[in-house]
Amino acid sequence: MTRTAEVNGITVSFDDAGIGPAFVLVHGHPFDRSMWRPQVASLTAAGYRVVTADLRGYGRSTVVPGLTTLETFARDTFALADHLGLDEVVLAGLSMGGQIAMECYRLFPERIAGLVLADTFAQGETPEGHAHRNRVADQLLAEGMAGYVAENLSKMLAAYNVEAMPDVADHVRTMMLNAPPAGAAAALRGRAERQDYQELLTNVTVPSLIVVGRDDEFTPVADAELMHRLIPGSTLAVIDNAGHLPNLEQPATFNAALHAFLEQ
Repeated sequence: MTRTAEVNGITVSFDDAGIGPAFVLVHGHPFDRSMWRPQVASLTAAGYRVVTADLRGYGRSTVVPGLTTLETFARDTFALADHLGLDEVVLAGLSMGGQIAMECYRLFPERIAGLVLADTFAQGETPEGHAHRNRVADQLLAEGMAGYVAENLSKMLAAYNVEAMPDVADHVRTMMLNAPPAGAAAALRGRAERQDYQELLTNVTVPSLIVVGRDDEFTPVADAELMHRLIPGSTLAVIDNAGHLPNLEQPATFNAALHAFLEQ
């Protein structure tokens, strides 16, 4: 059952399922918490309490226009953890969610028992990237999500999976189309201002798993390999037959990597 919480001046819509050690999953852009359904089912069955929330500006959470930094998303994430009485969590994030997870580790390292970084990257923004994110934000505000979806669906999923997995493609398309343009634009502007996390990753002391789809165009395997080198003792899982969303494209393989990591 969907629940809501008042944190940091906004209403966050979230799900809290299962009983056991806490696992918090942070979605990417421009999605919502429903992207984690296969993982929620698998992790709760394995004895975990799993929290998934719509980030501010996405899903059914409050839309805050302007610019939303990764720090704001990270503080929202742990304000919700406070609301739920969670002292320590395993934290996973995909794409932008992975960068939010890195920011969480910068701010709240003592509250993170394990880290999962999926289809994300640690490098800071380039001048070209800064301009591009702000240009896309302008486009979303002016035109809505439809053009962005048409342009990017075949990069979110591996292009071959758009046709091979119509139900998955429809779910991803629906999440993207339903993303509030003002919220998505604010997140893009905030990511354009993000810091470089490479040095931070060299100081990570908790068990860490890095996952990437082998055919991810947005955050290629090389980005995952870099994070794997930076985080001491980390594990790397490359998921075949998947692009930027291996958790939805190959959920059984993705979940198996999660469980193997948790059982270490």
